[in-house]
Amino acid sequence: MTDDAFDPDDIPELDQPEPEPFKRAEPPVPEPTFQPPAPPPSPVNWNLITAHQAEEEWMLLNGWVNWLRASYGLPAATIPPMWHRHWELIWELSALHTHWLTCYHPTRDGSAPLLWHADFAAACARLRNWVTINGSKLDRDRPTRKTPWPGEDPADDGHEEMIVDRDEDFVNFVVADVQQRAAAEAAKEARRQAS
Repeated sequence: MTDDAFDPDDIPELDQPEPEPFKRAEPPVPEPTFQPPAPPPSPVNWNLITAHQAEEEWMLLNGWVNWLRASYGLPAATIPPMWHRHWELIWELSALHTHWLTCYHPTRDGSAPLLWHADFAAACARLRNWVTINGSKLDRDRPTRKTPWPGEDPADDGHEEMIVDRDEDFVNFVVADVQQRAAAEAAKEARRQAS
């Protein structure tokens, strides 16, 4: 029998489907490599954030402040080690951090960093002023003094303490702040469920 001889098994049965015609495979669609940047961050309102948000924001701010003071060689007279114990410094540094993130965001134009540096110079003057007023130093710290208004109880100025381990103090401060926020959130939720 020759190679091109007729083979009755090659005839399709009537109940068998016709073979599919050859289809060219479509090339795979490549995944987009460009992802648009996330929008610039919103300011941090320390009075309104949750315990979870606070923990994250404290860590971000602390890392950035450490970078800032090292990058610009800032002395303790501008940013003292215990800045986290003084709300006037926290608000200023937090605003400066958000401003930096916004000015260096990929959606901004090339002149935005110059704007940040102009505002940074003004912020440094305010920081030095507040550090002078609150008395925080490189090796010791005390609470910011509060002037009582007529009819208020005299303020407890606290006492000056030596700084032994700044990083340990920061961690303890953050833990206490997060616990206080969580307790307030739990109390608010309990009041909501009770009503």
